[in-house]
Amino acid sequence: MLASTNLVKGNLGFEIPKRRVLPRFSEVRQRSLTLNRNLCIQSGSTCSGLSSGDVSMGAGLVRATNGLQTAIRSSVKSRSIKAQASGGDIEDLAPINPQEKSSGTVLPFVGVACLGAILFGYHLGVVNGALEYLAKDLGIAENTVLQGWVVSTLLAGATVGSFTGGSLADKFGRTRTFQLDAIPLIIGAILTATAQSVQTMIIGRLLAGIGIGISSAIVPLYISEISPTEIRGALGSINQLFICIGILAALVAGLPLAGNPQWWRTMFGIAAVPSILLALGMAFSPESPRWLYQQSKLPEAEKAIRTLYGKERVADVMHELRNAGQGSTEPEAGWFDLFSSRYWKVVSVGAALFLFQQLAGINAVVYYSTAVFRSAGIASDVAASALVGASNVFGTAIASSLMDRQGRKSLLMTSFAGMAASMLLLSLSFTWKVLAPYSGTLAVVGTVLYVLSFSLGAGPVPALLLPEIFASRIRAKAVALSLGTHWISNFVIGLYFLSVVNKFGISSVYLGFAGVCALAVLYIAGNVVETKGRSLEEIELALNPTT
Repeated sequence: MLASTNLVKGNLGFEIPKRRVLPRFSEVRQRSLTLNRNLCIQSGSTCSGLSSGDVSMGAGLVRATNGLQTAIRSSVKSRSIKAQASGGDIEDLAPINPQEKSSGTVLPFVGVACLGAILFGYHLGVVNGALEYLAKDLGIAENTVLQGWVVSTLLAGATVGSFTGGSLADKFGRTRTFQLDAIPLIIGAILTATAQSVQTMIIGRLLAGIGIGISSAIVPLYISEISPTEIRGALGSINQLFICIGILAALVAGLPLAGNPQWWRTMFGIAAVPSILLALGMAFSPESPRWLYQQSKLPEAEKAIRTLYGKERVADVMHELRNAGQGSTEPEAGWFDLFSSRYWKVVSVGAALFLFQQLAGINAVVYYSTAVFRSAGIASDVAASALVGASNVFGTAIASSLMDRQGRKSLLMTSFAGMAASMLLLSLSFTWKVLAPYSGTLAVVGTVLYVLSFSLGAGPVPALLLPEIFASRIRAKAVALSLGTHWISNFVIGLYFLSVVNKFGISSVYLGFAGVCALAVLYIAGNVVETKGRSLEEIELALNPTT
């Protein structure tokens, strides 16, 4: 394989290799034959004369020559990361290896991993409808402090779990960590469903929180590492979609509460079912080939590649892993390595994206949406929650279809810009007298537009983008650190939001959120690189050329 390399400075401050790759002759010939077959299929002809035994040598050489010329031309115009050069120019980076479509079976294993995402959303949402009923049963109906502990203990556990997940994933592998994660999830579900005291309920919520914290770190990590490059964006965004589905499932599970006050126990117990299915499913799921290669388990890595992508891609994927060279040249990174000059710039981007995600006010909007909708005449809490939840699911589904076409960076910028405009509308609807007659309607419209904007980029993209930009030796721990930032900021906002609203007013708080969203757009424009259409190894070599 021949390649020439030039170095340019990327907008993260890294030297980025600019590559031009000439394909092997056998690859060109195979592509030319595949191209002819595809053209025949598209044109509706039978192509009965194109079998390998009937094609003449002269015609084959002509097609190979044409294919070589096309491949060389396309290598200059192929998919690119747009990285800000040191002089302010935009440089296009051609991918190291063209990607063929997968013939493996990735989707079932992504589906198994997404059980963790469903549990993430379900445990977050299940307490909202059940809190009033469990408080009466456990004798804390008049004690709002203990009720707050029942709610927030999950977030505290999730913070611990998110930091733990990275170390477990590095030590035991991705699939084994999923199985270990099922233990606190199952025990937590059982304890909360059978609790006869508030202490047992809090312990159960803490264990469930540790479980979803680990899931929040390893679900996007695993999906990113097993997904084919050409559909990695769509599959990665499914994580956020299933979180939204989990929240909606918790809402639906609460519907029988009005007729059966004891139903809250069943609501918490239901969570044990997907936890068991997650453990069983991961027993039959392939390990991440990248983790196996990093552990120098080459036969196992090749077996996983055959299962995920098909045997025809084993050589190509192993070639990419050898180019990245992480498994054989460097030991596993420690926590302090994340703060070294080599990695900190890219790690700080991960932490910043989740910080912006939370400080932009998504949880505050969800917490306050019921009051906003009531001001507009929508008295039903269920209707308000359903509208917000449906908007989130709808927007995330759209984002999944756009992720590999529009790119991660553009969706992030569009998302935060839409959130800023929506927050400004919400703020003005509470303060401008001229808008007073329409304040309720504008508040509902602003809330729905905000949630839609969030779900298009700020929601799904960070968890997808971070495993892509982190080098393999720091990937698990760096994702865990970023998710820890998410959970800590989530906990703080949930704890102090109402106090800040009481002091400054909801309009001022929403205006502050609009300012954070505007800052996020500027930060993303200057610090985030586009990763669509490139393999994890290509991105790693681009952002970490010294490895």
